[in-house]
Amino acid sequence: MGHSTSLWNPMPELEIMKDCNGVEQVALRVPRGASARVSLLGGQVISWRNERGEELLFTSIKAIFKTTKVVRGGIAICFPQFGNCSALEQHGFARNKMWSIDYDPPPLPPNGSNGKVFVDLLLKPSEDDLKCWPHCYEFRLRVSLSMDGDLALISRIRNINGKPFSFSIVYHTYFSVSDISEVRIEGLETCDYLDNLCQRERYTEQGDAITFESEVDRIYLSTPNVVAVLDHEKKQTFVIRKGGLPDMVVWNPWEKKAKSMADLGDDEYKQMLCVAAAAIERPISLKPGEEWTGSLELTAVPSSYCSDHLDHLLGTT
Repeated sequence: MGHSTSLWNPMPELEIMKDCNGVEQVALRVPRGASARVSLLGGQVISWRNERGEELLFTSIKAIFKTTKVVRGGIAICFPQFGNCSALEQHGFARNKMWSIDYDPPPLPPNGSNGKVFVDLLLKPSEDDLKCWPHCYEFRLRVSLSMDGDLALISRIRNINGKPFSFSIVYHTYFSVSDISEVRIEGLETCDYLDNLCQRERYTEQGDAITFESEVDRIYLSTPNVVAVLDHEKKQTFVIRKGGLPDMVVWNPWEKKAKSMADLGDDEYKQMLCVAAAAIERPISLKPGEEWTGSLELTAVPSSYCSDHLDHLLGTT
């Protein structure tokens, strides 16, 4: 890791650190022992640990640490596009930009961070950015950790332009799992999806749950606001709650593609699963002065607990 510094530490639960390249990271901790770490490069959450110190997010052992590119894993912010559909770099530029700590953010709605440890980050376009994507915006990101160890991200994107613009956004979340063959996703049954392995052909999910036996690369559309990822071997369930993000990306590269990726170990596909809240099919449009808000909350609970409440949770939209 790096060393801590006293640049900014108004609360004992927050600490500024630096990685091996000197990039600042903010560590959040709560009294029961849960923690999270956020890098100012990309506004990327690079660690989320429960009260027992177990890592809940996947990061590749071959992750490449640079000052210009996020690492393979954690939660990366893809904005203003997802995929490679324009002159912009793949998945947009926000994930490879240096964010700043926002010391004076506009207030969130009541209860937005009550009882939580949080940090506010800010991204604004540089002159070079405006040449590629000529829109003035303010992207504010709050990353918070509740006293129970729940991780939340709240994004606010404001158009400070003289003209409207549209964007897509994805919280590209890599969950750490015991074995991909022991994992299933519940809550996406009967949803339509675009299959990136079949030229984005549209299909309807037929299974009672999504399980994994080969490469999967899909964008599920108009999804419920609560989805669960059940890990049978760990007896652990991730509950994903989202707002303002109608779509969900589900991805695992499987063996062949994993071997072709320089920053992913050959067999690491077995220990990872991307389930990412998103707005892709219908990009968000903002008129001058308008602001969009999107949220993601992640909870990790024992599967025995979740099974008692899962039907209720997945019935919540």
